[in-house]
Amino acid sequence: MGEAHELKMTKAETNTTTHFFIFFRFAGTKYPLLWPMTTLSSANRIFAGRTNQATAKRHLPMDQKRTEIAQLGEFGLIDRIKSNFSLQNPTSLKGIGDDAAVIDIGTENVLISTDMMLEGIHFDLAYMPLQHLGYKAVAINVSDIAAMNGKPEQIIIGLGLSNRFSLEAVDMLYEGINAACKNYKVDLVGGDTTSSSSGLVISITIIGRAAKEKTVLRSGAKNNDIICVTGDLGAAFLGLQILEREKQVYQANPQMQPDLEKYEYLVGRQLKPEARMDIVYELAEKNIVPTSMIDISDGLASELLHLGKNSNTGSKIFEDKIPIDALAYDTAIEFKIDPTTTALNGGEDYELLFTIKPSDFEPLKNHPDIHFIGHMHDNVNQNVMISKQGTVVPIQAQGWKHF
Repeated sequence: MGEAHELKMTKAETNTTTHFFIFFRFAGTKYPLLWPMTTLSSANRIFAGRTNQATAKRHLPMDQKRTEIAQLGEFGLIDRIKSNFSLQNPTSLKGIGDDAAVIDIGTENVLISTDMMLEGIHFDLAYMPLQHLGYKAVAINVSDIAAMNGKPEQIIIGLGLSNRFSLEAVDMLYEGINAACKNYKVDLVGGDTTSSSSGLVISITIIGRAAKEKTVLRSGAKNNDIICVTGDLGAAFLGLQILEREKQVYQANPQMQPDLEKYEYLVGRQLKPEARMDIVYELAEKNIVPTSMIDISDGLASELLHLGKNSNTGSKIFEDKIPIDALAYDTAIEFKIDPTTTALNGGEDYELLFTIKPSDFEPLKNHPDIHFIGHMHDNVNQNVMISKQGTVVPIQAQGWKHF
């Protein structure tokens, strides 16, 4: 085939079909696309990499406008894909658009979700230990099942490995995976392993279940429901800033040792987050079913807007009610970042954001790890935060951007 160059096409003969191998660069990495000759014109239309646009345009028909995926963003892309598909089976209760798909199996619902992590995009092995990476890859999938008020049971792992990784390195990765499986009582039941030309790739599909009447979607919030969030927010983002800073210091002077002891809690929140299954079990013990729920992976603001959009409601939260750890607060100031901004837009906290009926407030009001930050209302176009000074601030999603 020859060497893979940006937007280079080489011809290959298979049994009866001529194919073109089209290579394009996405996020700094080259990927091959195999297109039959008959669909080459379609392939030309959908180059999506961060390529030289002048080069890409030469492969487009004169009347074909090139649209960057970044113009839509991750969620716009998901909506676009979703609009072209409809559920065909009565057992498919919920498809694209929630933390997990919901499948009717009779007496219960099966929950299925998947998350992919790519080296250089979602993690940096310069400071991410392989054991921690394995644990985190499982935990963030468990968090999706928690967000549906379900119980995780099985995982399937797809793994892409480059020749940089030894058998011992793979053992370390699976050591972390095994620890998470034991902690969350999840079984590893299969998967697929392949070679990778672009570093380490981990894709996990998780399977869980929930009682029909206790399955929680993003779409159930009602007017006057109370907005709740678990734990504290912004710590994982600040842990990432610390790790990136220490990496830069080390690169400038390899004799310098990382200064992480003071920031152990924040770094831990980034490297080894925990899914809040404890909250799911506690709610079940109190016989409380949230009206809507989502896990906080992209930041409080983004997830709050998801709940409002899916529930056809607006939201009002109060800045002084947002839980921020004292160390996170001080570290944000150290980095000259507004602490509230880290909570709203930092992401990777994997806490639970949920709404409850006002009648369920009493049993939870003294819970040390559930914080009541506002309420939903019936103006779908109004999502606001009341600042500590009493100013009304529109809530905007400015968290992690995938494209």
